[in-house]
Amino acid sequence: MAISKRAVQASRVLIIDDHPVVRLGIRQMIAGEPSLEVCGEAESMEGALRACETTQVDLALVDLSLGSTSGLELIKELHERHPQLPILVLSMHDESLFAQLALRAGARGYLQKHEAIEGLIAAIKQVVSGKVYVSDSVAQQVLAGLRGTTPAPADQLATLTDREIQVLERVGRGSSTAEIAKDLGVSVKTIETYRSNIKAKLNLKSALDLVRYATSWIERP
Repeated sequence: MAISKRAVQASRVLIIDDHPVVRLGIRQMIAGEPSLEVCGEAESMEGALRACETTQVDLALVDLSLGSTSGLELIKELHERHPQLPILVLSMHDESLFAQLALRAGARGYLQKHEAIEGLIAAIKQVVSGKVYVSDSVAQQVLAGLRGTTPAPADQLATLTDREIQVLERVGRGSSTAEIAKDLGVSVKTIETYRSNIKAKLNLKSALDLVRYATSWIERP
């Protein structure tokens, strides 16, 4: 007799991403795997936290970019409220620093979006089983850093706070101070303080140096 998907206690996945098309694609991939099922979707930090309180979730699949909210902040909050909940990050960033920040915040896995088509299901299964998952390319970057083959600035980047990383990323993408303030829901003065802190930690002398650094960092393969 055939065993139904629910009979084998499929692992329930909560998809947290602010792009409907991405959520749809992930849902379709998971639908083809009998051992997994989507138990809900959320496009914001508030929605994700609410879903975890009202729905039985076996794994949270989190995008690091959630509009005005940092995925890192969400990971920290989820980990604090539900320390046993496995969290897998699905991110556009291939910078190993983001993987380190996500794992430090409480995630148990990190997968780049361009690798999701082939690796998503395997990554989910590995994290649900209690193991840590990091995609091959990110793992290679981390190992390169340990061997001393990556540029020194990576060590300086590690001194930045999660919020400073958010600001640096937006500077690199061409956002103005006012735009960043609006996006993150803080004052312009606060963003100016973050920019000053970033310059000090990265030994950058001017606003132009900050823009050049941020832009090259964002465009780095």
